[in-house]
Amino acid sequence: MTPALVVKGLAFAYPDGHQALYGVDLRIEQGERVALLGPNGAGKTTLVLHLNGVHTAGAGHIEVAGLPVTKANLHEIRRRVGIVFQDPDDQLFMQTVGEDVAFGPANFGLRGPALDERVRQALDAVGMAEHADRSPLHLSGGQRRRVALATVLACDPEILVLDEPSANLEPVARRELAEVLLSLGRTTLMVTHDLPYALQLCPRSVLIDDGVVVADGPTRELLADTALLAAHRLELPYGFHL
Repeated sequence: MTPALVVKGLAFAYPDGHQALYGVDLRIEQGERVALLGPNGAGKTTLVLHLNGVHTAGAGHIEVAGLPVTKANLHEIRRRVGIVFQDPDDQLFMQTVGEDVAFGPANFGLRGPALDERVRQALDAVGMAEHADRSPLHLSGGQRRRVALATVLACDPEILVLDEPSANLEPVARRELAEVLLSLGRTTLMVTHDLPYALQLCPRSVLIDDGVVVADGPTRELLADTALLAAHRLELPYGFHL
């Protein structure tokens, strides 16, 4: 089976000369849920922005479901890699929830009843179908986060990339989002500082720091390695027990 994502030898420097990535290798199989962990400035966001062609690698190679991430393939790559940003307001800009969810698949050419069905399926998947005609401005933070997820699901991506999905969510909204994500059965790469959430959602974690992968293994094993976490400025919440 073709892997969902293959990253080989990925290196990248910003125009100011700052080297953000130094030969990153990563392979994610179809259906895997993987947490991408690391301190601020480790290179996590830089890596993610290569997956849909926002950044162009200085060296290395990326494939999404067998398709190389190149300029010629960008339209399809951006359908295959669905990024849910930390702030839902970066993705919700239409007058109604339904219009927001329809925007992506319409941009990729879906029309008529097929588009309506795709919107319905995406909203059903995140438990927000009854809010299709509401303004996103009138939803709670957790509801907006789920609608933002639906806007990405409606494009039927090969891999779902989540940027700090639990940030600023109250406990109930955090739990509801976790239940949705676990129900999807989608290949998922979750960028997070929330180590308990990584443990809850992702059987595997990859730890990146200073632009390189420093650990890759079962999430519980990585989080149990207190020396590893301390060396890379990560720690579990006080009182949290594995």
